[in-house]
Amino acid sequence: MAASSWQRKIMRNRHVERIALRLNTAKDWTLAQIITGLLAAAKKLPPEKSTDIAEKLGRRFAPILPRTKLAKKNLALAFPKKSEAEIDQLVREVWGHVARTMAEYVFLDQLFDFDPERPGEGRIDVIGIDNFVKLRDGGRPAVIFTAHTGNWEILPVAASTYDLEVTALFRPPNNRFLAERVLKARRTEKGHLVPARAGVAWALSGVLEQGGAVGLLADQALTRGDRIAFFGREATANPLAAKLARQFDCDIYPARCVRLPGGRFRLELHDAIDTPRTGDGSIDVKATTEMINEIMEGWVREYPAQWLWLHDRWKLKPLPKRRIKKPKTAQ
Repeated sequence: MAASSWQRKIMRNRHVERIALRLNTAKDWTLAQIITGLLAAAKKLPPEKSTDIAEKLGRRFAPILPRTKLAKKNLALAFPKKSEAEIDQLVREVWGHVARTMAEYVFLDQLFDFDPERPGEGRIDVIGIDNFVKLRDGGRPAVIFTAHTGNWEILPVAASTYDLEVTALFRPPNNRFLAERVLKARRTEKGHLVPARAGVAWALSGVLEQGGAVGLLADQALTRGDRIAFFGREATANPLAAKLARQFDCDIYPARCVRLPGGRFRLELHDAIDTPRTGDGSIDVKATTEMINEIMEGWVREYPAQWLWLHDRWKLKPLPKRRIKKPKTAQ
């Protein structure tokens, strides 16, 4: 029996989907090979030279990538008074920063040369040493949040210098070939990594139950997250840090990395924030999430070129419509 027209259409659509999937897989594999090759080449050079070259290449060539359009849009939304020339210059600096950060993946343990006995002599300056010690010796759970500023990967390594184990949540790249390679590059002898996926809250809860510390990147949008103001515009925010803190009634610490001239860094672990509370004394998740984003916005305004402007931070989906039940009419 000959296939009907709708059956032929389904078969044709499935054929197109298979071709599209194969093309996308081939594209991801090719991109992963290119980046893997660049990381391997970077590792053969001294860290300073390798990262300097990466930044120069990023500034020069990366602006042709499609993500540049989104970065320019985001920067224009955040800084409406900046001229087009200023935005273009910022985008080049952003790409240079991104390229340098990627090159630094293979040198994380080498880059972190901070010696608590000889502060100020290496690549790293640390502010908030007392807070590292307090978290290590306090025996209480804690949530540490940061943003995609400077080289955020160095923070867990810094914590372990003071024997403070931080379990850091990270989001793997969508490219499955690249995800495995990047994860391998991000693994160091210190700290732990937990990929962001279903059930991650349970994994982090287990760490907090044992009195440990967890680290979160809190500056990405979350489709179903709380709606907050970010740079004066409505955006969604991930409330995980506030929810974990409420569940375990623990402190929330802001931490950030600032890139300094000459391939140096400043790591900052600030005092715990004064979390807003509800009437029953528990942490107010929405208000705390807003506070966290206000802090991160201040960081970005201070060093705009060091933030990852390549995510669609202001992408909003329509709120689900509430279904109103009609009253039953009398029979």
